[in-house]
Amino acid sequence: MALAACIWALTCEEEKALDQITEAGFSHIDIRPSWLQSDALQKQACDLGLTISCMAASADMPEGASLTGEGSQVGRDHVFKALEHGAALGAKVAYLVPEGDDLDRYAEPLPILADKAQELGMKLCVEHFPGTILPTVPFTLDYLAKIGHPNLYLVFDIGHAQMANENPAEMITLAGNRLGYVHLDDNDGVNDLHLGLYDGVMQEDDLKAMFVALDELGYGSNVSLELKPDIPNPLDALKRSREIARLFV
Repeated sequence: MALAACIWALTCEEEKALDQITEAGFSHIDIRPSWLQSDALQKQACDLGLTISCMAASADMPEGASLTGEGSQVGRDHVFKALEHGAALGAKVAYLVPEGDDLDRYAEPLPILADKAQELGMKLCVEHFPGTILPTVPFTLDYLAKIGHPNLYLVFDIGHAQMANENPAEMITLAGNRLGYVHLDDNDGVNDLHLGLYDGVMQEDDLKAMFVALDELGYGSNVSLELKPDIPNPLDALKRSREIARLFV
């Protein structure tokens, strides 16, 4: 298990962001489809020793595109290209954020996308997200079970669990072998703020218990700090959060 950072927390030029994230002590990063598109940027990441851990495949959608609406084919093509880009860079995991208001329509493309990810040697995950059609961990796990595709997994986000009043360790255990990836972030228990660890309501005991549950599960993927770029000094928050997470990873 390695500790990664979602590099989109840094809004400076990509070249500078890659340098900054390396100087902050990270060797693994998560990217969005628009990142590392040029040979020069890919070489820089390689020269810095950065490993691409995960691709946020549904991010950076073109205007009007989606997986469920009128632009569904454009949305699916976008995710296909994101998966191919991530796989070419070595990512072993990709994930989607739930969208729309129709569970059946959202389910339609998931097996097709999961097949594509599997062909590329990647796990495809879906994130639970309060306020969306997949608001809790149990609901999302039931939803994935009904779809029944062997390459559909859960992204567990501890900040989202805080918003839904879910116990992180219990949710990890509940996910079992459907757990594909883990996001670390903090908030005020109500809003999706993606603060640095311990900058919100997160308690050390809960974070520690979550990692114990991961160990007991035999979890084999990485965990990633997903902070937002609009928080105060995201680079500093990433550095502080890394020092906290390193106690458990």
